[in-house]
Amino acid sequence: MPLIEWKDEFEIGISSVDYEHRGMIQMINKLHGKLAENTDKDMISDFLGEIHSLVSAHFALEEREMIEMAYDAFEEHKDDHEDLLDQIRDMMDELEQDDSGDIMKDLSRRLNHWFTEHFRTRDASLHNFLTSIKG
Repeated sequence: MPLIEWKDEFEIGISSVDYEHRGMIQMINKLHGKLAENTDKDMISDFLGEIHSLVSAHFALEEREMIEMAYDAFEEHKDDHEDLLDQIRDMMDELEQDDSGDIMKDLSRRLNHWFTEHFRTRDASLHNFLTSIKG
């Protein structure tokens, strides 16, 4: 069972960004599956590295779009992006130092919380902004 189910309200209205949002959710769901299979720590660490790269590239696209449209909440949205990237790096460091396996049990919950909260707040606000400027 996937960790995060795609919902239409996750769409912001920019097709390239929405496409990448779906891809990020697929990657997180794949990681969740690997965690459920008790995949070894090195594979999980590599997978988190892939997620970090994917998310970082996605944020660059989304931020460029926000700048081009003069999005009024750009700074707050960007700060939230930076927070997630920091959290993923922290998870990678914690995973490297964790011999008990506790961090692996918490990865899915932490990623699920960040993404669903970000979609519900920051991306919903961006969607509303886009709707208002399109008339």
